[in-house]
Amino acid sequence: MGRNMRKRSKTTGGKVIAAAAALTLGAGGLVVVNVYASAHETSGGNTAKRSSQGVTGQAAASEASTIDCPDVGSQLQQVPDQARAEVDKQLALLDSQISEAYQRLQSSAQAIQQDSNFANNAIVRPLKDKRVATIDRIAIAIGRVGDRPQGLESLAACTLRASGNQGDTGGDQNDGQENDQGEDQGEDQGDGQGQPAGGGQAGNGPVAADFVDITTVQPNVTAPRVSQEASRGTFATQCGVNENKLYNSANVIVAPGVDNGAHHTHDYVGNQANDAFADNDDFANGETTCQNQSDKSSYYWPVLRLQDGTEEFDAGQLGGGAEGNAGKILTASEVTLEYVGNVSGKVVAMPKFLRIITGDAKAFTNGTANANAAWSCTGFEDRQLTDKYPVCPQGSSLVRTSKFQSCWDGQNIDSANHRAHVAFADSNTGACPSGFKAIPQLVQRLVYDVDPPSLNDNGQSSPFYAVDGFPEQMHKPITDHGDFVNVFDEQLMNEMVQCINTGRQCQ
Repeated sequence: MGRNMRKRSKTTGGKVIAAAAALTLGAGGLVVVNVYASAHETSGGNTAKRSSQGVTGQAAASEASTIDCPDVGSQLQQVPDQARAEVDKQLALLDSQISEAYQRLQSSAQAIQQDSNFANNAIVRPLKDKRVATIDRIAIAIGRVGDRPQGLESLAACTLRASGNQGDTGGDQNDGQENDQGEDQGEDQGDGQGQPAGGGQAGNGPVAADFVDITTVQPNVTAPRVSQEASRGTFATQCGVNENKLYNSANVIVAPGVDNGAHHTHDYVGNQANDAFADNDDFANGETTCQNQSDKSSYYWPVLRLQDGTEEFDAGQLGGGAEGNAGKILTASEVTLEYVGNVSGKVVAMPKFLRIITGDAKAFTNGTANANAAWSCTGFEDRQLTDKYPVCPQGSSLVRTSKFQSCWDGQNIDSANHRAHVAFADSNTGACPSGFKAIPQLVQRLVYDVDPPSLNDNGQSSPFYAVDGFPEQMHKPITDHGDFVNVFDEQLMNEMVQCINTGRQCQ
């Protein structure tokens, strides 16, 4: 279907209402369902799963409640091609339902405090009803062209539980006498002078405990063993830093054809045709910011924001300020895109239009199974952080590094959960899983010149920075992730493979 024939939906959204800081529900409330990664029994390893009864009333308000929803997408191991568009649409709808419930939870702190059953009756149970209908449509779509999946209905119910982040307002900001001031800060999201109890310009994180001084971290990077048969070469492609300011909150891999499928804003370099409606023909015919015009690949990642009170173009939009992604968008001072080989053997060419997601945008609630965040500072890159943002010393810049999966199943350019068709090589031996082939590994490195935040006053004198994300993820550093669609010309891809396999450094 041509681009001019596609119907595009228009979305509008008001700003998320912050609950009073003294209650902390809106600040720390989470509403969660995962679309494309494995469900997990813990909240990033930090919070034990509550009983099916969850938490209610005063406990819900004081403990910064989470709505915990079982994952649906990871249970769909096989989705027929004829059903994939409808299934992707319904999986994206689950996210929209969760986002709406999250906003309701944020704005209902007083009602929850007054009525112990309000959260379950007015938020959790209606959410289940919506999920029942949506999950049924997924099963029907698959059943029309294949075997209908069984047991999906058991994934509809969600529960309230504590987020594990209550009480962290940074430094001495939670000492009792600040409560009145805290309430004022929670209501005033736009001035950048002080943060609500849950941290962050929009009241949903980060908090001071999400940061650590990089100089206090011990080196933790070890070099793998490299065999004589290793493919030691490198291939660099230069595609800029998003000087064109191409932004949107779509995710064409996870939610093709759905506006605001990511619920957060991405930076894009390389292919300029990437939006929710782009197909392979659009990518093939798109313009590219890469110096080598034979690389039309799409490289994208969630934007980094400085929570300084700036109202960006998306301040009132879904995916932006209306879903808790607030503050000044920071453009990387440097973007390095390099492909490297395999420490145990040769690599083969990637198939054109191969899609890869690295990391997990919902790792704070899903757990760490698919997390792949790596934060550091220039001069300290032998120290990589996954669940903390680094505070860099004077003269050092912030670094985000994403290493993509480097094993391919030899058949598919995508999979039902957008992960099963690729895998990581063994970190010690470089071996790929049985049946997989080694491909060039994309290593993406982003550098930002940003002042270190002030932790002792909760980011008031020097504001926090944070990665964009689903609102329920509270802008945790572990949720950092990257996306890639391979649109290399086949000849250039073959040259890359030859370069890497013969141990040369090319670009």
